[in-house]
Parts: sequence; C-alpha cells; structure tokens
Amino acid sequence: MAILYAINKIGKMKLIRYKTRGKKGLFDEQNSIELLSEIGNPLEMVSKVMDFEMFRSTLENKLLNTNKKNNAGAKPFDTVLMFKILILQRYYGLGDKQIEYQIIDRISFKGFLGLETGDKIPDEKTVWAFRESITNEGLVEDLFHQFKSHLESKELIFNQGQLVDASFTIAPRQRNTREENEKIKNGEGDDLWNEHPHKKCHKDIDARWTQKNKETFYGYKNHAKVDTKSKFINTYVVTDASVHDSQALENLLDEKDKGQVLHADSAYTGEEQEKTIEKYKMKNKVHEKGYRNAPLTDEQKATNKGKSKTRARVEHVFGYMEQSMNGLFIRSVGIVRATGIIGLINLAYNLFRCEQTIRLDIKYTDR
Repeated sequence: MAILYAINKIGKMKLIRYKTRGKKGLFDEQNSIELLSEIGNPLEMVSKVMDFEMFRSTLENKLLNTNKKNNAGAKPFDTVLMFKILILQRYYGLGDKQIEYQIIDRISFKGFLGLETGDKIPDEKTVWAFRESITNEGLVEDLFHQFKSHLESKELIFNQGQLVDASFTIAPRQRNTREENEKIKNGEGDDLWNEHPHKKCHKDIDARWTQKNKETFYGYKNHAKVDTKSKFINTYVVTDASVHDSQALENLLDEKDKGQVLHADSAYTGEEQEKTIEKYKMKNKVHEKGYRNAPLTDEQKATNKGKSKTRARVEHVFGYMEQSMNGLFIRSVGIVRATGIIGLINLAYNLFRCEQTIRLDIKYTDR
C-alpha cells in the first residue's frame, strides 16, 4: 500500500491510499531485462563485444588441480565465472560479502554471469579464496597483458604516443602507536605483533602516508602508462603512496615506445627522468617546471598549456575509475594483494573501455 499526499478542495492536506502491487506475470523477469537494456545495461553491452572464454586457458593452466587422486569433494566453480565475479567487484567497487548479496539480488549480475535463479552462487569466502589464488600465482598480470595483446591484435591500441601518470589508491587506515609507525617506516614492521598473530594479519606494513596539495593520503599508487589516442592502459606499476611519481618511469617504459611522444606532468621532470626518456628514444613532451628564483617564462607557460590538451587525457582514465567504477580504494592488507586488486581495476577499465570504443566506432560508421 502506498501513500499519496494531495490538497483537497478546501486547501487541507489529505492522505490517499492506493494499491501499487499487481499480480506477478509469467514474463515479468524478461520484461525487466528488456527495460534494463533500453535504459543502458553496461554489463550486457560489454558481454556483447567480449568473449571471456579467451581467458579460460590462462586461468585453468595454473588454477586447476589435474593431479587429484579421486573426484571426492565439492566440484569447484567454473574459473571464468569466478573471474567475471572479480571484474564485477572491481567495476562496482564491492566487497566480498556485498558481491555475494548483489549476485543473489540483481538480475543484471546474474545475466552477466550466465546464472539463473536457483543456481548455486559462490559465497564470500569462495570469492576471497579465488582472488588470493590468482594474486599469489601472478595471474592478474598475465591476464592484463593477455588482454592488452588482444587489443593490439584488433588494432585498438595505436602506439602513436604515451601518457604517464599516477593515482592514489586508498587503503584502510591503521591505528598504530608512534613507536610502531616508526618501526614500519624503517622496514622493521615484520617484527611487530608476533605475539598476536590474529592482530598482525590485519596490519598493513606496506602502505604509506603521503601528502599532495595539502591533502593527506594513505595507501598505494597506481602508476600507469596510457595509450594517447585510445586511452587504454598499456602497463602499470604499483607502489606505496610515498613513492614519487617519477620513480616508476623506468619500469613503465619499454622498447616498443621508441619514437613515440611521451606526455606527462611536471612531476616527471629532472635529469634522471630525461635520461630515461632518452634511453627509450622517446620524444620528450613532459611539462616544464619552474623553480625558486627561476620561474617559467611566458613562452614555457604557453608551451605547457599546449601540452596539457593532450596530457589531460590520462585524467579521463583515473576519473572513470573513481566516478564510474568506485575503484580508487581497496579493503585488502599488504602490497601483494594491493597489486592484484589494482591490476584487476586496470583490467576492468580496459574491458569496459573496449566496449565503449567498439560502440563508438559502430555509431560513427553507421552515420
């Protein structure tokens, strides 16, 4: 029963009660699916252009136990199904308990996973264990680079220029004493809380504090190299938040970048960075930086402004992660898990960026 407030003829508020519940129809669920499609279901759209079976062999080669002596015990969930659940988590920024709840509750999630009402659904512990497995086996990086190769084979990555930048990924803040924090900072964190192992497993000794533009951050950094034209992430490096952006540059560049233009903000200026860019024979379009007693000239400011039009494209990547994916935070402990989750965030971004690119190509081709 719903309640509607209305004004009667003499100007007084009155309540109108009316029924909103109807009989459940045979095709109600199908109608709901069609309505979601009309509104714009991103999961349906990505499923139309993406064959997740491409990841099966990479997943099964390392995860499936082919040396089992017998078939006793529960049958494991399909590896591609579990991988798609992790992509759902990263796209919607959900924890393990929430992803279990949402799969049960949402038609769009079931459709994406190929499940129907009544099918067995992995619980939160199963999701956690699967993510631990692919993280510890280094499979996230393998899957990321496999999909990048797929994008290159489809000529969706153009390699006509590269953008580099870093974004903070927030981790759960720790409540430690000053003495404990000092030991962690000095690399002695592993010696702490040994008498309380349960407490120790919840302590992150890898994440770090840092400050930028008078804002304080705690966690990790996602350093990314992005294709200038297509805005796909080419490669990434994960560090703690205190590592300066420029320190990851060497690990982001490779021989394939030879001859390409490199765009980056002024954090990547300096003698060492110039040597790195020259080493990989890239065209340096990094923003120039002013110094005390040596401010930028008007000509340098104008040059930087021109560079910004291209460099700003990398902000679209991190902006999409933050706004559309709720992805710039993690709930895990330690840099190994953080690297796995950030890798999944980057992979999920590339998957949905692929759908956008194909959809836009079709749209403009049909004009």
